[in-house]
Amino acid sequence: MFDVIIAGCGPTGAMLAAELRLHDVRVLVLEKETEPASFVRIVGLHIRSIELMAMRGLLQRILERGRQRPAGGFFAAINKPAPEGLDSAHAYLLGIPQPVIVHLLEEHATKLGALVRRGCTVAGLEQDDDGVTVELADGERLRSRYLVGCDGGRSTVRKLLGVGFPGEPSRTETLMGEMAVGVPQEEIAARVTEISGTHQRFWLRPAGVGVYSVVVPAAGVGDRTEPPTLEDFRQQLRTIAGTDFGVHSPRWLSRFGDATRLAERYRVGRVLLAGDAAHIHPPTGGQGLNLGVQDAFNLGWKLAAQIRGWAPETLLDTYQAERHPVAEDVLDNTRAQMELLSTEAGPQAVRRLLTELMDFDEVNRYLIEKITAIGLRYDFGEGPDLLGRRLRDIDVQQGHLYDLLHRGRGLLLDRTERLTVGGWSDRVDYLADPTAALDVPCVLLRPDGHVAWIGDDQQDLDDHLYRWFGQPTRA
Repeated sequence: MFDVIIAGCGPTGAMLAAELRLHDVRVLVLEKETEPASFVRIVGLHIRSIELMAMRGLLQRILERGRQRPAGGFFAAINKPAPEGLDSAHAYLLGIPQPVIVHLLEEHATKLGALVRRGCTVAGLEQDDDGVTVELADGERLRSRYLVGCDGGRSTVRKLLGVGFPGEPSRTETLMGEMAVGVPQEEIAARVTEISGTHQRFWLRPAGVGVYSVVVPAAGVGDRTEPPTLEDFRQQLRTIAGTDFGVHSPRWLSRFGDATRLAERYRVGRVLLAGDAAHIHPPTGGQGLNLGVQDAFNLGWKLAAQIRGWAPETLLDTYQAERHPVAEDVLDNTRAQMELLSTEAGPQAVRRLLTELMDFDEVNRYLIEKITAIGLRYDFGEGPDLLGRRLRDIDVQQGHLYDLLHRGRGLLLDRTERLTVGGWSDRVDYLADPTAALDVPCVLLRPDGHVAWIGDDQQDLDDHLYRWFGQPTRA
């Protein structure tokens, strides 16, 4: 019997498996595909996701395989540079091939002891007071204490649970792929510059020697299960640009729509949803993979606490309470961005106005902090503005703060050198550092790096240790 079965070994599922293994939770990941994806789609890790990778000691390996670029131009592709002084030691975008990030996260999970089985499709589930029985397509039945659906926008787990997935279906679709071109680079650059001012869902960008990433509006909304053809790209390029640029020899071809949906519930008993299984939205702003990975970081330590027996009664419920509003906000801002990508006169007028407003530092900063999730604040109750926010990677006597979070435990950073984590030392680490770059006396960090308490009073600290980390262990 496993503690947790995870359906889906994409970035969300792999990250969740690793987070659970940090707490010795027995994890099985079921992936329906027999082999990793062969096509190379570049995805972007935003600032908050980069910080999370640093918290778990993964960032250096990821940096070696990715490409850094300035953080800016995210919101509706309005080309504005990032404001100066973003509150992060990692204020950049990291472009990385999706198969590479999936491989690195899966490798991380398996090195920690997670078991991954490929070619396994979930076909049924039953849950009771003690656990969940998962039936595979070949009839095999598996047993676990919890099941987490990380199986994408068409999630089988969500459908088997009967959880509603309200929202809007696709109204438009966009073709995306990588392919060779048959005309000089200068000709492509000139034509793209001419067109992209009014067609925001159109670009050709170099993706290697003689190869371009091509994005162009589709002719209509088609069958998402059927991949587009090269001829579809040629026709739409001719419609928009007056030329097909001689495209040929595609590496991969795909389409995406602007459907926007959010699961009504993230948890039903012992079954939970995360990533695209819980929310889908257009890729505008590049938030999808990041949102799922951040779901995993929020859920992992809480589910592990439940399984290890020290979770406070309502801790697991805070997963939905915290992450569902975040997804609602992402869906709303992608809806807004999609409107701003329209070629119609009204949306174009709003786009021009917003472009002017983003010259104000406060507006530009607000939007980029929203897209990159560094402006996120969970509602932990009354307190200083830092309460509920993530703490940046500050300098401490031992080096960098995030280097102390690799084990996925809580951390008390004590500038007074007077406090203690007492009976919670099996779950919370302690660092006394009067020189730490903080303007508050002490902070208690959750395993996901969010500030759970600020102060200097031991009794108040104990109350908050109990709130987040349960009963203390007595000698």
